[in-house]
Amino acid sequence: MQRGRTRVLSLLAVMSIVVSVSACGSSSSSGATASGATVQSYPRAETLYTTGKQWGAPSTWNPLDSGNMAMGVFGLQYEPLYMYDPLKDVYTPWLATGDLAAGWDSAKTTYTIHVRQGVKWSDGSALTANDVAFTIQVAKNPVLSSNLWSTGGVTDATATDASTVVVKFTNPAYQEWAQWLYNSPIVPKAVFEAKNNADILKFTNANGVGTGPYMYKTAAADRMVWVKNDNWWAKAALKLDVKPKYIVDIVNSSNQVALGGLLQGGVDLSNNYFPGVKSIVDGGYGVTTYYNGAPYMLAGNTATLIPNTAKKPLDDPAFRKALATAINTDDIVNKVYGGIVTAANPTGLLPYFSKYIDKTQVSSLGFSFDTAKAKSMLAAAGYVAGSDGMVTNKDGSPIKLTLEVPDGWSDWMQAENSIAASAKLAGINIDPQHPDFNTVVADRNRTDATSAAKFDLQINNDVQVGNTPWTWYDYVFREPLPFGTSENRNYEGYKNDAGWALVQKLDKTPVEDTATMTSIISQLQTMQLTDTPVIPLWYNGVWAQMNNSVWTGWPSDKGNNVLPATWNGYWNMGAVLMLTQITPVPPAK
Repeated sequence: MQRGRTRVLSLLAVMSIVVSVSACGSSSSSGATASGATVQSYPRAETLYTTGKQWGAPSTWNPLDSGNMAMGVFGLQYEPLYMYDPLKDVYTPWLATGDLAAGWDSAKTTYTIHVRQGVKWSDGSALTANDVAFTIQVAKNPVLSSNLWSTGGVTDATATDASTVVVKFTNPAYQEWAQWLYNSPIVPKAVFEAKNNADILKFTNANGVGTGPYMYKTAAADRMVWVKNDNWWAKAALKLDVKPKYIVDIVNSSNQVALGGLLQGGVDLSNNYFPGVKSIVDGGYGVTTYYNGAPYMLAGNTATLIPNTAKKPLDDPAFRKALATAINTDDIVNKVYGGIVTAANPTGLLPYFSKYIDKTQVSSLGFSFDTAKAKSMLAAAGYVAGSDGMVTNKDGSPIKLTLEVPDGWSDWMQAENSIAASAKLAGINIDPQHPDFNTVVADRNRTDATSAAKFDLQINNDVQVGNTPWTWYDYVFREPLPFGTSENRNYEGYKNDAGWALVQKLDKTPVEDTATMTSIISQLQTMQLTDTPVIPLWYNGVWAQMNNSVWTGWPSDKGNNVLPATWNGYWNMGAVLMLTQITPVPPAK
């Protein structure tokens, strides 16, 4: 590992960061906090340093608190019944055995879970069917906001013996159930049963008992430290063994500090967003990304322009389609992101779901940037340009739309400026604004069933990579219109009863029935592309930059094809396998 590099990168900002963060470049196993205080040392060749997930001190290790749990609680410490790999669209038995689809009976109203035998909790007790049945039952707790027992259709979950759980359904939501099987941590009944009340999320569960490859070691205001569980069940059952003895996840103070740590070799894997990735990869620092060239990153979610369809002229599908046509997404991809993202398909579906995209519908109903065409569409729909070149409402009143993104989200702030600039060329007046994050959230959430959201336009990327396109369509078409913060769907206030019926039909389709799924999704795409209730813009990346000075063998498109991310929800989509694939770099002779 080299220290004190003076290699000049094309990014002057990167060079200044390298100079200012030399503490992270030490080949010693000790680390330093932001204040300079020395912390406990771990052998560097046995320790993986990560950053990018945690933007505040670790405060809870409760795996049921999905929005706040510390990095690695679900995936490193607690595990799901199945692992799902979005790159291959494959479910792998994990704490359960047997093919996921095979659990259904012939009537598809009863699902049998065969709990893997030989799995032990980190306190030495055995994982049993009672733990799995309890985990399903605890989803009834209203504090957890789970739909498993309501819209999901579960009516009973019983352990019939030590290794078997029988789950009964009425009108099962197959898509949601498949999602639950890979996206829900199994918890020990002995620990959580007494906590199953209104205060269940107040239980912080420090130093908890899990089945995963790592155990809690220590935590501080600036880091979370995991230590290897040498008795992890997968070593014998699946011949898998995680390589780092310790994982130290550093709390983000800023992306700039994280970049300095990465370039100096003090951070091995950074899931922070860095502009100018090409300069970083080409700068001689031993930093690699999933792809060796553009777009460098896998897609993680769809950044989408959300119009408030309760406001004029955004209530008009013709205006929304013209707006979509007026936006130069390529400028965002190339000028804002420097090619590390890609333009989204007009359907909004992530590349992993390309088999579900109806290319015929996209060709005939989709949109692409064309200023002249956007002007023509506006004129045809009755939006006439005034003397200033800006179109007016049909009654002649001026149009001035505000576009909100959170303050400090620098890439989105640049993107909103780009959107406003290209829309202006077509005669659409957009005022970019960036209030604080809480204001953005308050503006988009309706306060009650009769209220309207306050915003005009916002950029949003709430739908993350997962196992089913149903999640995306539930996001776009959800009815009744949600209010409050518990339902992060249909921010645009779009009403389409036929579309919502199709989304529900999709949810009730088994995940292995891809023919029926494809047919339903094609119909939904026809509706979406016709009405343009949302405008997909670009695919936000699974930001991942890896330093090869201490660990190598990172995920890439050339091999080890797994997601290289430490964010919540990614370990259980195969990212944990990354820890079984990387290897320590031999010491220099």
